[in-house]
Amino acid sequence: MAITAEKKPVMYAGTGIAPEELRQRVSVLKRFRELLTAQRERFRRYLEVLDKQKDSIEKGSAEELESRVALEENIIADIFSIQKVINPLEEMYRVFPALSGQELSPFAGEEADINGLKSALEILQNEAAVRIERNKKLLSARMVEIQGDMKMFGGLYRKAQSIAYRVSQTATLVDISG
Repeated sequence: MAITAEKKPVMYAGTGIAPEELRQRVSVLKRFRELLTAQRERFRRYLEVLDKQKDSIEKGSAEELESRVALEENIIADIFSIQKVINPLEEMYRVFPALSGQELSPFAGEEADINGLKSALEILQNEAAVRIERNKKLLSARMVEIQGDMKMFGGLYRKAQSIAYRVSQTATLVDISG
């Protein structure tokens, strides 16, 4: 009768993690980092659009402002779609125990990189909020200015007489009998 040895799963050196699980973790971490980088770039584009939107508001160019708002809506949709993917990946990232600091760790340096990306993203989000608020105030002030102009022009038209009465101040008779 032969004695069979129990097969133990192969573990990554000193971590107690199977190679397949380690590959999954590395894959999740890399994808998470890629998405955070993409999100950061979208927020940078968003800040540029907000700055150009400010210029459009100040110039009073309605067509330009309309195009900026449309572009802004597209970027916001992109940001939300990426955020939907980032949230579950971030949760998976938290579940995986940190392996940084261990020799041969595939995560060495990655955790600091992820934390740096997340803090940069938070800074960009805060900056976007400040610029959005600034643009709202500028737009409100511009709208008040336009409303004042409209009232002024409206008052001019209401006071104006018809052209027929302005040409001649005296009434004239026209003989319609033949």
